[in-house]
Amino acid sequence: MCDDKVFVCRCQEVTVEDVKEAIKDGATTVAGVKIRTHAGMGLCQGRSCGKIIARMLSEVESPEKITPGSSRPPARVVKISEFLEVK
Repeated sequence: MCDDKVFVCRCQEVTVEDVKEAIKDGATTVAGVKIRTHAGMGLCQGRSCGKIIARMLSEVESPEKITPGSSRPPARVVKISEFLEVK
């Protein structure tokens, strides 16, 4: 038994209930859930919640049909000093 108020994505505060609703509304991929709930768009970029969402999807969809989500790390590291005005 799972509590629907448990956070799946802590970064965006997306709950089990939110993911279930997205699946009920037609999401069949991790990306589909991401679009509907914003899960995976926080600081961790889905590293924490992506596998949980895929597992939840596998309960209603054939695991072979579930495409993994994509994580997009920053293009390059930028130092804070590059944003500061240095005189």
